[in-house]
Amino acid sequence: MAVATDIAARTVSVFAVVALLSLTLVSSNSEGDALYALRKSLSDPGNVLESWDPTLVNPCTWFHITCNQDNRVTRVDLGNSKLSGHLVPDIGRLEHLQYLELYKNNIQGTIPTEFGNLKSLISLDLYNNNISGVIPPALGKLKSLVFLRLNDNHLTGQIPRELVEISSLKVVDVSNNDLCGTIPTTGPFEHIPLNNFENNPRLEGPELQGLASYDTNC
Repeated sequence: MAVATDIAARTVSVFAVVALLSLTLVSSNSEGDALYALRKSLSDPGNVLESWDPTLVNPCTWFHITCNQDNRVTRVDLGNSKLSGHLVPDIGRLEHLQYLELYKNNIQGTIPTEFGNLKSLISLDLYNNNISGVIPPALGKLKSLVFLRLNDNHLTGQIPRELVEISSLKVVDVSNNDLCGTIPTTGPFEHIPLNNFENNPRLEGPELQGLASYDTNC
């Protein structure tokens, strides 16, 4: 009886390990699919994405990708890589991603609303691109965000008030865009230098915060 019990226990343990490995592989494959969707949407004249092979078990061996000990993607480092093209909503599936570095490229289009699903994100660096459209209010869900650098793009619309609820936010730079409305003054925005909002011709100073003109100017 004791032998049978021991064998049964070991069998359960083996199945548990296999199930855990299977779950890890599924998660890794899902993250690889999300990153490969980004690769397909980008033009890459410098071949910096050449190692992004979707046939591999997970993307942790790809250049410019960092993973944690569980083989979950935590960093995408593609700053200043001569990339052009568009961002993809698939990136929102990288739930362990902490750093998304895509600055100083020629990326166009809009910031996907799905980026608001990146619940572990610490740094979102999209500055010095050609990104247009609005700053998605969904970014207000990024409760771990510390650095938000969107300067030197072609963004329009208001600075989402949802961002004032991110207590961890230390750096916000939206200078050199075409934003409108007024600059938030509450929450983390109390300590953001005004020059981080400069060169937005339709963006009004904090002295107009809360006035009706906020809506009519956008």
